[in-house]
Amino acid sequence: MNSPRASIVIPNWNGWHLLQPCLDALMAQDCCDALEVIVVDNASSDGSAEAVRENYPKVRMMVMEENLGFAGGTNVGFAAARGAVLIALNNDTEAAPDWASRLLDALERYPQAGMAASRMMVFDSSATIHSAGDCYGADGIPNSRGVWEAYGPPYDREAYVFGACGGAAAYRREMIAQIGSFDEAFFMYCEDVDLNWRAQIAGYRCVYVPDAVVRHHISATGGGALSSYYVGRNTLWVMARNVPSVVLRRHWREIVAAQLRIARDALRAWRGGAARARLRGQLAGLLTWPRWLGHRRRLLGDSQVSEQYIESLLTREKA
Repeated sequence: MNSPRASIVIPNWNGWHLLQPCLDALMAQDCCDALEVIVVDNASSDGSAEAVRENYPKVRMMVMEENLGFAGGTNVGFAAARGAVLIALNNDTEAAPDWASRLLDALERYPQAGMAASRMMVFDSSATIHSAGDCYGADGIPNSRGVWEAYGPPYDREAYVFGACGGAAAYRREMIAQIGSFDEAFFMYCEDVDLNWRAQIAGYRCVYVPDAVVRHHISATGGGALSSYYVGRNTLWVMARNVPSVVLRRHWREIVAAQLRIARDALRAWRGGAARARLRGQLAGLLTWPRWLGHRRRLLGDSQVSEQYIESLLTREKA
């Protein structure tokens, strides 16, 4: 059997109502015959696994005994995948018919790119961007490039960006083999930011592909206190694991100010469960910061890029 051109891995947890239109869109891809689609079910109780097997016989179904989160579920799929390109996709997305082929063609045209970022649009607003690739602030806060902005310049042009949102991202297999896949300790949120940093430090670039379009139901499978905790903790973990010391030294005031601002806003909204969870996440991130220092030394000791290049990756708030 010939290997597929790409393998698309979709982690799922109780998301059959979202998964069905997601899979319908993948079955309609213009390069469908060159794709392998894998659904990794994270111990759902809504009958997702049975429904996929019954309705989508071409889809490989992998059922976990426990919820491994986005990171763990995707890693299981990547390990089983046969494609030369590994594509992570959220179950709450619907891809345009040429989405996969656009990503694959871009990777062929940009040999320096180890990953390709989709243009993710807000599902209920065809003109509003959710992500035109990922960006990383000098203040240590990751964000989606172009989020909530109207589609148009500069987001209508291919460009090298900091990284790809893991909700719809293509990765070269050889890059993942070298730097590793998502770190499962993150469980959910910011695991893609962590991977983006590791890729950049290893010398891989990310190309944003505006013609590779998916529509995204925002936080349809996450949100609330759970996501607030993991975002609070994992934002600090990304810094502890990956951000070079030169960045921390040069921008420590901005980084500290950003964390204090987040904590202040959470305290003002103390009665809300999400606000309290964000504070717990920040505290957990600070208390566990030392656990990542060994990883940090190894990663930065093998860096393939200059301090100037790292600095060029950072975005700054507009005055």
